[in-house]
Amino acid sequence: MPLTKQYSTSLRDDVRDWIDKLEYVDILVGIPSYNNDDTIGNVIKIAAEGLKKYFPQKRTAILVSDGGSLDDTRENALRAEMPQGVALKVAIYRGFPGKGTSLRAIFEAAYKLRADACAVFDSDLRSINPEWVKQLINPIISRKAGYVAPYYKRHKFDGTITNHIIYPMTRALYGLRIRQPIGGDFGFCGELAGLYASRNIWDTDVAKFGIDIWMTTLAINEGFNIVQAELGAKIHAPKDPAADLGPMFYQVVSTLFYLMGDYERNWISITGSKEVELIKDSGKIAKVLPVPVSLNRLVEEFTDGFSHFKSFYKEVLDPETFKDLNRIYRNFSKGTSWDFPPDLWSKVIYDFAYTYQMWKRNRRRLVDIITPLYFGHTASYYEDVKDKNEVEAEEYIENQAEEFEKNKPYLVNKIKIWEE
Repeated sequence: MPLTKQYSTSLRDDVRDWIDKLEYVDILVGIPSYNNDDTIGNVIKIAAEGLKKYFPQKRTAILVSDGGSLDDTRENALRAEMPQGVALKVAIYRGFPGKGTSLRAIFEAAYKLRADACAVFDSDLRSINPEWVKQLINPIISRKAGYVAPYYKRHKFDGTITNHIIYPMTRALYGLRIRQPIGGDFGFCGELAGLYASRNIWDTDVAKFGIDIWMTTLAINEGFNIVQAELGAKIHAPKDPAADLGPMFYQVVSTLFYLMGDYERNWISITGSKEVELIKDSGKIAKVLPVPVSLNRLVEEFTDGFSHFKSFYKEVLDPETFKDLNRIYRNFSKGTSWDFPPDLWSKVIYDFAYTYQMWKRNRRRLVDIITPLYFGHTASYYEDVKDKNEVEAEEYIENQAEEFEKNKPYLVNKIKIWEE
């Protein structure tokens, strides 16, 4: 069912007029925003400094694509310090409110302005510096890549959806070790912007938080060369994985699963994975901020959720997988162990991914009931790495991704049997 009225364009008349006056740009920076009045001005200022410092001979512009902020986001954006020669437009996009629709306007503008390169930055960033602009744009301008994914230094408890679902699944499915597939800050060529703008998906979860994994997955499967750019620490508002999940989990995971169906012909025969080139940066590395975690709440969400959805899990999961999961639930309930191993976790996610492809009922409910299991595995990860440093925690994530690769035949065999 459509989320709202489908518009043929997300650009309002004032943006189209701005594009007509500019005629073209070499580089466009896009900033999706909503209620970010305390950070938006600095993000614009730093992005503009990066454009002026590293691309002084290029024709450049910044487009702030706002979702109708109720605070002073647009006013503060218009007051941002701008160097001479960098154009700025602050506008409200048309369409369903969400990050994806906001980026749709940026894609359309980049295409209409015939931009060679485009970079997008989250509007709540506190650690952005001018080098981020260089890192995301240089590989595009030099024709080294068509898509640049960010590579951040993050706290070991930050980015849990990325670490435990999106990274290992993307790596196992498509065979590329893109560490931050939903990082939020990306670079891409004008051709890819046009491809994004042309897709008719703006009444789906891609219009919301599904946009980042959609962008990365299309870049992989539509044949664009991909590199990663080292950006240092990403500092924004840290979130407790047990308290701040919100709609993001469903929108991101459902988009991941949906795209699996679209690109099955590409991933079904891929085995293993290969490194993706990392563009290093010798600049200053910001210190990561700690992320609060409530272990008790994670455990409670898992045990309550498992108890409530137990019959549903028995229907979805392979019998042996369900048996192992039920044993873990009993251990959590008794407080004897918080161990939820990556091997089992990969099979749980694969069972849900497979079921999603054949599910004829409410897919939203199907994805939603993964959430308690995600909390349980996150609790296990927390217990395993709480006394370890960031390097050791990263080793856990890499080992887990290897388990997803090793168990990929578990998913492939289910898909093949279903299709026969």
